[in-house]
This record gives sequence, C-alpha cells and structure tokens, in this order.
Amino acid sequence: MSIAQNPLSIKVEVPREDAVLLTVEGDLDMDTATELQHHLANQLHHGRRHFLLDIAGVPFMDSSGMNIVLRAYQEVREIPGGVYVISPTPAVRRIMDLTGVSITVPIVESVEEALAVADSGGPAAPEPPDED
Repeated sequence: MSIAQNPLSIKVEVPREDAVLLTVEGDLDMDTATELQHHLANQLHHGRRHFLLDIAGVPFMDSSGMNIVLRAYQEVREIPGGVYVISPTPAVRRIMDLTGVSITVPIVESVEEALAVADSGGPAAPEPPDED
C-alpha cells in the first residue's frame, strides 16, 4: 500500500459568475488528475466558461495532468471560453513547454491577468517561449 507523498488539494473560488479559480496544490499525476477533472466538469456544469488554474503549488505534473488541462481547453473552446494556467513552477512550466501545452493553453502570472485575457477574447496564440 502506497501513501501519497504529496496529496492533491483543490480550492475552488468564483471571482465572477462566468469564471472559476481552481487553486491546485500537490502533485498532479495519474493518481490525482481525476480529482481535478471532476472539479472542472462540475464547474462546467454550473455554467462557468473561464477556468483559471493556479498551479503555483504544483511541484510535479505528468501527462495525466497535461491531458486534463488540454481536455478542458478543448471543451470550453466550443462555449466559447478559455483555460488559463497561472504561475506554474519552473519544472512544470518546462514540461508544459516541452510537450507543447504552453503553445495551446495561455500561461499567465495572476488571476487579474487571466481575467483580462478572458475579457479580451483570449489570445490569438500564446507567445512562444524565448529561445536562449
């Protein structure tokens, strides 16, 4: 029997009627990604169009977490709406860059920036990472 080293915690806030802020802490992986998926589906069911994912407290994300983020992005594009990843750690940001998730899903630094991007209709295409 394994004990979760970094259990997932998800705090849900509604900064305004059409948007939800999900503050995620802990590893977002195969064992925990379905919990995030349930929260996203519940908020979509309640009419939210903009999903703000604050993952500053996520030290590790694997492909299961990436898939949840991408699926949410694909679902809300039809509404129309958006998914905005807020403040990923450097390790998670690197994985998002390497897998191309950051090309599809906007990465922002704050809730205010995410809401501003949502209000502007979203970016046409997120900026590619700087090549050093």
